[in-house]
Amino acid sequence: MITIEEFQKIELRVATILSAERVPSTEKLLKLQIDLGSERRQLVAGIAKHYTPEELIGKQIVVVTNLQPAVIRGIESQGMLLAASTDDSSQLALVTLQRPVPNGCRVK
Repeated sequence: MITIEEFQKIELRVATILSAERVPSTEKLLKLQIDLGSERRQLVAGIAKHYTPEELIGKQIVVVTNLQPAVIRGIESQGMLLAASTDDSSQLALVTLQRPVPNGCRVK
C-alpha cells in the first residue's frame, strides 16, 4: 500500500502517438514517438505482440512522464505507457481515452 501523497508524485499525462516502428531483432518491442502537447518524446514499449505500428498512429494514450529515462536495447525510453494485461500476458489493452482531450492534460 502507498499513501495518497506517494501516488500524487506519479505524473500521468495524455499523449498522442505520432509514429511507431518495430525495434529490430525483437518480437515484443515498439519504438513510439509521442506528442505531450508541450514536447515530443520517445518511448519503447513491449506491446508488439498485441499491436501493429500502423494501428497505433493517432491513438491518445496515458503516459507516466516523470520516470527517469531508461535505455532499452540501446534506445532511450522517456516514459512509460499504461496498459492492462492478463496474468499470462496473453491479452493486453492500452489505456486510452473515451473522448479526445488536449495532449499534455494531467490524468487524476
